[in-house]
Amino acid sequence: MSTRHYLVFAVLLATIAQLPSIQPILVWDRSLIINGEVWRILTGNLTHTNWPHLLMNAFAFIIITFIFRKHIAVKQYTLLIISISLVIGIGIFATNMGWYAGFSGVLHGLFGWGSVRDIKTKTKGGWLILLGLIAKISWEQIFGGSMSSEALIGARVATEAHLIGAISGIIWGLLPLFSTTKILNKKE
Repeated sequence: MSTRHYLVFAVLLATIAQLPSIQPILVWDRSLIINGEVWRILTGNLTHTNWPHLLMNAFAFIIITFIFRKHIAVKQYTLLIISISLVIGIGIFATNMGWYAGFSGVLHGLFGWGSVRDIKTKTKGGWLILLGLIAKISWEQIFGGSMSSEALIGARVATEAHLIGAISGIIWGLLPLFSTTKILNKKE
């Protein structure tokens, strides 16, 4: 599958997950997960608080995928997205969040992963992207999320998911330095 087809499929999947009859059964909800609806650990990352939130994250996903396209093989990229989503979904349990919907944590993870891959391949701007990500995450941890983003999405910005995603993406980016397995090192 080409990267373009992959993006169309991914945005279509997120759009379906946002439908009013589907979104409520996919969001990350602490009490429902504890009561057995464990799929929400993963699917909460596919849902959004509203349509503008979905559009914002869909455009960001397309842009990030374009920026790091030279590092992307569809199978590995899918594994990366799923694993970052799972880490975020599980990691949110360490916070006081009761409900979460959004893909921005994964987007921060993809930025972390891509910046490390750029640094490894000596691609110009890799260090700048990583430092920018660290600065943004640090800012959010001290001062909170953007008020304009909160107004647009109709909810508090989940800075915890951004932090968890960024850390997991950076770790995924570093793993090939310590591994000889094909899935982590090669682009198909």
